[in-house]
Amino acid sequence: MRVMDLHMNTAVFNLTHVTKQFGNLAALHDVTLQIAPGERVALVGPSGAGKSTLLSLLNGTQQADAGQVQLLGQDVAQLSTRQLRAVQKRIGTIYQQFHLVDNLAVIHNVNAGQLGRWSLGRALLSLLRPSDVTTVYDALHKVGIPEKLYERTGQLSGGQQQRVALARVLVQNPDVILADEPIASLDPERAREIMDLLSQLAQEMGKTLVVSVHAIEFAYSHCERIVGLRDGRILFDAPASQVTPEQVQALYKIEA
Repeated sequence: MRVMDLHMNTAVFNLTHVTKQFGNLAALHDVTLQIAPGERVALVGPSGAGKSTLLSLLNGTQQADAGQVQLLGQDVAQLSTRQLRAVQKRIGTIYQQFHLVDNLAVIHNVNAGQLGRWSLGRALLSLLRPSDVTTVYDALHKVGIPEKLYERTGQLSGGQQQRVALARVLVQNPDVILADEPIASLDPERAREIMDLLSQLAQEMGKTLVVSVHAIEFAYSHCERIVGLRDGRILFDAPASQVTPEQVQALYKIEA
C-alpha cells in the first residue's frame, strides 16, 4: 500500500523496482518507495529484512543491481563519483555503532561533519587548533551536551556518544537525516531521549528523517509513516495511525 502518489521530481528519494543482491542473497527485491521532503519515516522489520541495505542505497554507499534509485532528484546510475559526493553531502547518516574516534575530543568528532566542505589543509589544522568552535558548541547545545565540547569522546556514555553523532550530522546541515538503528545499543530511557531529539530536530529544522528501529512503539510515537520490510520486500507502507497490530504481527511472525 502506498501512502501517497508523489511526482518523482518532488520526492527526496524515489526507488523504482529496486533489487540489491549480495552473492545469491537478494537483500532487497523489487522495492518501490517514494519519500517526500519533510517526512518522518520509520523502517521496521525483523533482522535481515533489508532495512540497513535500503538505507545504504538512500545514502549512496551502495548501488542497486536492478531498478532505478533517485536521490534528491538525481539518478544515481547517471552520476559521476564527484556528482555522487555532492549529493551525499546533503544526506547525513547516524549509525548504531556511532562511528566516532574515541581518542579524539568531542569537538573534533563533531567537526567531522564539516569535512566535506573543508580542504585537507584546514581539516589537518583543525586537529591542532579546532575550527568553528561556536558552530560545534551550538550543535552540542541542541542535543543537550554543550559542556562536553572538549572531553575525550571515549569517556562519554553510550547515550552521550549518540548525541555527539547527532551533533556531527547537525553541523553537516544535510537536507535528509538517515538513522540506522540509532537506539539499538541504548537503554530504554536513553533510547526515548534520542528518538525525541531526532524527531524534534527534524521537525524544527525542516529535515526529512528516515530511521530504522526494532522497537515498533517508537515507530508509532515518533514517525508519521511506517514502512514494514520482511525478506527484502515491503509488506506495508502506511501512515502510522493506520498500521494495524495484525500487520505488525505478520511482519514479525516466525515461519514454521
